[in-house]
Amino acid sequence: MPLISEAHDSLPYIDAAPTEQARANAERLVAAELPSDHQTTPHPSIPEFAEPKFTPFMQQELERKAAGRPLPGGIDLTRYEAPEPPTRDANEAPNLEEWRQTIKKAYTASSHLSSRHENLTLLEEGGKNAWLIGNSQLEDLLRALEKELAETKEAAEGVNKQRKIAQESSQPEMQGLEESWRKGVGAILDVELAAEELRQKALEKRRQDAQQQAR
Repeated sequence: MPLISEAHDSLPYIDAAPTEQARANAERLVAAELPSDHQTTPHPSIPEFAEPKFTPFMQQELERKAAGRPLPGGIDLTRYEAPEPPTRDANEAPNLEEWRQTIKKAYTASSHLSSRHENLTLLEEGGKNAWLIGNSQLEDLLRALEKELAETKEAAEGVNKQRKIAQESSQPEMQGLEESWRKGVGAILDVELAAEELRQKALEKRRQDAQQQAR
């Protein structure tokens, strides 16, 4: 299922589509009103992003990652390996401190192996069921989202259908009003032309009268 679903629907159903020249003129007028940096500068109504606050360690790690430097140090895995017993000569007395450190490392390795064995046992016993339950929950969430998306699309289509029906039902009235408007504008132009013609005739009559009186 795609994450982004776009539906392009024309709002006017009865108006004629604009010509390419008209669309170009409209786009040119819109572009003239936009600032030169409108594609790179957020709108003033959009709030600014809050400055992130990281701990010094996190900031250091971000700088290391940005510089591409390798990760220094890390977890010492040798502490979880079985230690070797201390070596000594046959006539040398055993070093108790070395044996104490060896026993401590052996206890750490034994605890790690015991915890690992316990976790692997739990994973073998309940990992499959937990994985199946997680998948089932994700499928339920997916079905709920798909249902909500389908209902939203259906509601949008219903609104578009109602708008189309309303516009098409008012189309005769709109056409009648537009025709009346055109006739009214034409009648006004005819009146203005007739008035201008009469004015010119009156001026011509006055000019002729003035010329006759001058003779």
